[in-house]
Amino acid sequence: MRSVRDRRLPALPRLCPTAPPSPVFWDLYCAAPDRRETCEHSSEAKAFHDYNRVSAARGGPGRGLCPVTRRCVLQVLDSQYGLYVWPCAVVLAQYVWFHRTTLRGKRVLEIGAGVSLPGLVAAKCGAEVILSDSEELPQCLENCRKSCLLNDLPDVPVIGLTWGRVSPELLSLAPVDIILGSDVFFEPKDFEDILTTVYFLMEKNPHAQFWTTYQVRSADWSIEALLCKWKLKNTHVPLQSFNADKEHLASSSLPGRHTIEMMIISLARSDGT
Repeated sequence: MRSVRDRRLPALPRLCPTAPPSPVFWDLYCAAPDRRETCEHSSEAKAFHDYNRVSAARGGPGRGLCPVTRRCVLQVLDSQYGLYVWPCAVVLAQYVWFHRTTLRGKRVLEIGAGVSLPGLVAAKCGAEVILSDSEELPQCLENCRKSCLLNDLPDVPVIGLTWGRVSPELLSLAPVDIILGSDVFFEPKDFEDILTTVYFLMEKNPHAQFWTTYQVRSADWSIEALLCKWKLKNTHVPLQSFNADKEHLASSSLPGRHTIEMMIISLARSDGT
């Protein structure tokens, strides 16, 4: 991935009471402990992500505001990666919401879904969504199903797909338009398996795009050579272009750097562009 210098994200500006708030997500479990819900005798906790929806039917400052819509995902305070709402998921969900008007009827597959926040938002925006995670991680798959039920989406399919493995589930997948993946480029040993799976899907769906967010953990990690090997290209998407360059979106209460980047991966042309 690109070498990106760490930067201090700007604080969220205060909004004028008459101005319609921009559609944003935030992790209330981390940002507002007084509003968290926990289950006694359990390590499970619900993380809520709220956003405001502005109706296109009415114009003018402050008009057309609908009640806050809440997405609820079940996160488990566990060391297993796929059971926590990482900052990348919040940023990718923001991108999905920002492009909500283009998603109705689109066929969307989320890989490495974990708690499934981006996929759930896509489903609520009218997309035909399939959620997937490794078939070797049954707890993650079960968490996907629970998140669907919490959001009144019982019919969203949840399947086991292991990166780099050609399985009956992968071979029988219906056509897709968009592939979602938040923070899937976590372990360098998985990078090629991820891109192998993405390439396989794009060979069957040449116009598909892979929307993915990642956290900059090392300037030495790169997928450029693998993209070239698998005849793929990537386009960087600035966070400010979809209102995601806000501290409460792209940061985290977890220790360490939290510089988030987004890119769109697609098939390269025969000339490599």
